[in-house]
Amino acid sequence: MKGLKGEVIAVNISSKKGTRKTPIEKGFLKENYGLLGDAHGEEGSVRQVSLLSEESIESMRKLGLQVGPGDFAENITVKGFNVFELQVGTKLKVGETLLEITQIGKDCHTKCAIFRQVGKCIMPEEGVFAKVLKGGWVKKGDPVEVIG
Repeated sequence: MKGLKGEVIAVNISSKKGTRKTPIEKGFLKENYGLLGDAHGEEGSVRQVSLLSEESIESMRKLGLQVGPGDFAENITVKGFNVFELQVGTKLKVGETLLEITQIGKDCHTKCAIFRQVGKCIMPEEGVFAKVLKGGWVKKGDPVEVIG
């Protein structure tokens, strides 16, 4: 999958975990922490940043749901390829940053606010989590590239 390219369509943030995130103009990803100002940022965590493909969100729209970037609590919404098809350990250049995929999907033991509001959550199967290897700014329109 090396060389696969896409684009950031939204950077999203929230002050509480388990809630929809709001798109912002640009965000700063701090090395070994995550998105500054976001509830999920945590030093040393393997789930510092979450990513979801626009293609996954579109599959929910086809079910009749009116959803968009940030509605599934992802920090970065990308288009151009399905991020959940990447392997753990894959490195992504996103804007000025370098991310490493640490987890595909997640266990969802309780029905979070997203599930209650939307009726289904795709993050457990299609959300991807990463750690920040190199910090920097990320904004809508930035290129996303699989580099290793």
